Amino acid sequence: MSTPPHAPRPGLDHVPLGIFYMLTATLLFSGSFALSKWLVADYSFAEVLFFRAVGSLAVCALLVLPRTGLAVFRTQRLAAHIGRNVTQGTSQALFVVALGLMPLAGVVAINFAAPIFAALFAALYLHEKIGRARGTALLIGFIGVLLVASPGADMFRAGAFFAIANAVTYGSVTAAVRGLTATESTETLTMYQMICLTVFFGLGMGLFGFTMPTPGTVGVLLINGAFNGAGQYAWTKSLSLAPPAALGPFYYFSLVWALLLGFLFWGDVPSLTLLAGSAVVVGSGLFLLWHESARKTPPPAD
Repeated sequence: MSTPPHAPRPGLDHVPLGIFYMLTATLLFSGSFALSKWLVADYSFAEVLFFRAVGSLAVCALLVLPRTGLAVFRTQRLAAHIGRNVTQGTSQALFVVALGLMPLAGVVAINFAAPIFAALFAALYLHEKIGRARGTALLIGFIGVLLVASPGADMFRAGAFFAIANAVTYGSVTAAVRGLTATESTETLTMYQMICLTVFFGLGMGLFGFTMPTPGTVGVLLINGAFNGAGQYAWTKSLSLAPPAALGPFYYFSLVWALLLGFLFWGDVPSLTLLAGSAVVVGSGLFLLWHESARKTPPPAD
């Protein structure tokens, strides 16, 4: 899952169309999360993620390669791509394991804490300053995570452990991607991501198990990947059409879809602590987005 954008894109803005693509992305991502939660009950997380990576690779190849050709794979930073995707693969594994252990909305809400850890990793590795306002937002956001993870059921606690570990790991991925964007295009990052993750989870099936799926389930496994790949494309497209300040609030619609899907398919009724914690996490994320956008806004001309 992608994190909220941090920097505006140059060029003419088409805000309504950008919002449409962002909402489409959140719906596709949430559909993929729900399918992953359903599939991981019967198949290993490595198998679910392998088929998802294959489906995503097919969608992204169809969207990217006709425009770029094989030139998209030219890079001087192959080792950095591999290292970033080993970390991202670990993050996705933790996320899917969490989906099998706790309600869908809880995992998604905790995942929204990734920008908190991304800011911390950016301070450590990219030497970015945190500052008082950003530090306060990070602290409040972490309190929200604790609220989401607070229900007392042991299974919920186990799931929360994996969900928080995913947020921490994905935060480091975000910082790594921000470093790679200095030299690598979005298309190059995306294609290396899909190829590396396909290989990563293909090897993972040897360790964590492979169960021969039925023909019908193969279709569901690949649709899961298609949803994820199409969601990644829609998310990227939205960033090319509108600034992050306009898109940020709509990114959090993932939680709305997760709450609806969790209720419809698993009968999950959100607790007050889940709703309160989600509101705190989302609020801190929106504040961070506003704060970063304000910092990057040039001063008015004299």
